[in-house]
Amino acid sequence: MRELLGFAAVGLLAYAADLGLFVWLRGPAGLDPLTAKALSFVAGCSVAYAGNALGTYRHTGIRGLRRYAVFFAVNVAGALVQLLCIAVSHYGLGLTSQRADTVSGAGVGMALATVLRFWGTRTWVFRQERGRVGSWTG
Repeated sequence: MRELLGFAAVGLLAYAADLGLFVWLRGPAGLDPLTAKALSFVAGCSVAYAGNALGTYRHTGIRGLRRYAVFFAVNVAGALVQLLCIAVSHYGLGLTSQRADTVSGAGVGMALATVLRFWGTRTWVFRQERGRVGSWTG
């Protein structure tokens, strides 16, 4: 339970960084939705890695560039889920407002991507040499 709560708390911080930057890049900065999402993703991913490495999974002692690369790859998969949601909504369904882009990318896409990221983070990134970090079922 502690692992899940820690992951969720770090995720909220990363989500705030991602969403805040996306809204700013999409609005005042005037970038297209896919570029804005890609840039905000990198910021959110870095916040999430730092929070998980220094907080949620600090007891594993697993840190470093290689782990960040694996973490980044897991998060790229999550970002692709979010980008797909934006692309379907914006270009497929014709919902082109900033609000529609935010709901599809930061709402629906983020929810789906979070499940993938939790599994990938605990399975591939912060996995100890002899197995998983711990049981998430208690």
